[in-house]
Amino acid sequence: MGRKYFGTDGVRGRVGEHPITPEFAMRLGYAAGKVLSARRSDGAHAAVLIGKDTRVSGYMLESALQAGLSAAGVDIYLTGPLTTPGVAYLTRALRLSAGIVISASHNPFEDNGIKFFGEGGIKLDDDVELEIEAQLDRPLDCAESANLGRAWRVKDAAGRYVEFCKSTFPNELNLRGVKVVIDCAHGAGYQVAPDVFHELGADVIAMGNQPNGTNINDGVGATAPEALRARVLAEKADFGVALDGDGDRLMLVDAKGELYDGDRLIYVIAKFRQQTGVLGGGVVGTLMSNLGLEHALARHDVPFARAKVGDRYVLELLKERGWLVGGENSGHLLCLDKHSTGDAIVSALQVLAALRLSGRTLAEFCEDLEIYPQILKNVKVPKGFDFRASLNIQAALVEAECELAGRGRVLLRPSGTEPVLRVMVEAEDSALAGRWADRLAEVVAQAA
Repeated sequence: MGRKYFGTDGVRGRVGEHPITPEFAMRLGYAAGKVLSARRSDGAHAAVLIGKDTRVSGYMLESALQAGLSAAGVDIYLTGPLTTPGVAYLTRALRLSAGIVISASHNPFEDNGIKFFGEGGIKLDDDVELEIEAQLDRPLDCAESANLGRAWRVKDAAGRYVEFCKSTFPNELNLRGVKVVIDCAHGAGYQVAPDVFHELGADVIAMGNQPNGTNINDGVGATAPEALRARVLAEKADFGVALDGDGDRLMLVDAKGELYDGDRLIYVIAKFRQQTGVLGGGVVGTLMSNLGLEHALARHDVPFARAKVGDRYVLELLKERGWLVGGENSGHLLCLDKHSTGDAIVSALQVLAALRLSGRTLAEFCEDLEIYPQILKNVKVPKGFDFRASLNIQAALVEAECELAGRGRVLLRPSGTEPVLRVMVEAEDSALAGRWADRLAEVVAQAA
């Protein structure tokens, strides 16, 4: 059954345009509440946690969701601004039926979204999302007055999450003597990320920590790391840590201003764990993970598997294989022995723990990791365009793959959010990658 509203990471769009409207949010809250209540066998009220990032539209959507959930007879716990992984943690810690995050992650403030975690802080199963979509097509009703859901504020939600993050760092270690710049992207991590590193002993310089409702991800954070790089160099800091708006995406900068993306950070974590005997299997990346990462892991006898793009698919494949470490080059990293979902703060602590315990730098860890040049082009195509049905595109793909065999990779992938086909080519030589990216983009444009 196809999805009408849920994408790979909940419901997302432009605020004020369907489905990111107060009316739809109320209906979504009601539908989710009815499904969650029906799944309880003890007759008690289902209970849901709601957290949000710092977008001004979060107030509107929070109130609408709360109204719908209450009408369905579901109790609500409100955290205020809190990272996506913070909501996942508290959903698990408070033994709640689900957690809801109001956020559009790394997108600008004009966008927003609503995503769900199930029991245990794991992203909601596909079958539950489909049940919610089916319920959305039914009339919105209201529970008897005595059965309406109640709402509470979670006391010290931020403090509880700070303590959890600290607990994922080895007890025998601290960050004393480390000067670190924390870029919170004016997002959900602004109240918690600086405190985590400060309480572990680091000398913390915070930036991107003054949200005003409209400046989230605006020239700061994991999707705009140049601001962090400049600040690290200016402050002569040892590290820079960049989160995105909802705190699940990570980029690191070292003292020399070198940027480390998700592929490099996965490699640091996996290589250290393999050397210390605690890797627990292999590593899961995505179709966008750099071929250089796969080759470097192979040299250390670390198995590597690729999932579809999206951290939920990385998680699914990790669980299927029984592995612990995975992620995306965009900075979504998972260490399932530390958290049930990707967490920028926790992931940064795993990298820093590897550096402190090994006495090595990021550059030294990555000296045998060659990141291949990767060229990405977005080609406009008609809605529903099937590139697999074009003989010209398939012929060009075969030609490219023959020339790049063993030295590169080609990926054609429809966008899930806009009418474009993403053409990605990576190769040992940047000129070769660029030539094939241009050629394939031209063939796609002609076929479309």
